[in-house]
Amino acid sequence: MFSKPRQIKKYRRKGRNFISSNKIRPEQWQISNREATEALNTKGYNIKQIKKIQCLKHQVCISYWDGAGNICSSFFSYRIFGRWQQEVENLIYTSQTLKEWARVNYVMKHELAYYKYPSQMEDVLCAALENRLYVLKLTLQQAVYQNFY
Repeated sequence: MFSKPRQIKKYRRKGRNFISSNKIRPEQWQISNREATEALNTKGYNIKQIKKIQCLKHQVCISYWDGAGNICSSFFSYRIFGRWQQEVENLIYTSQTLKEWARVNYVMKHELAYYKYPSQMEDVLCAALENRLYVLKLTLQQAVYQNFY
């Protein structure tokens, strides 16, 4: 009888995660059956065999046979794969200036706040950010001293 109030979508800025900012393009990855099985097993799924893997822009669709022999299909985030961690670490370590590092750090903070990362991966990425910041500050300091003398 009464209509529901219209839900208003919150404004979301573009470029606040690695995929939408085109820093990482996981839809071009060729995810193997072994890699998908490994990721899903660490997530807690009982996988017998992978049937089909379809890479989309922001997620991957995986069809598989579970331990009971049922065919299951679901969408999963790319963030559960080890390759995601390697790509993010590569972004961190290839930042050459403090400004580039600050951009990566800004997006990483947003990623950690809005997406569920495995705790081990989160710790590794935070340590990589801290290490890179230390190295960039040290090289900047050396460059200043070198120009001074």
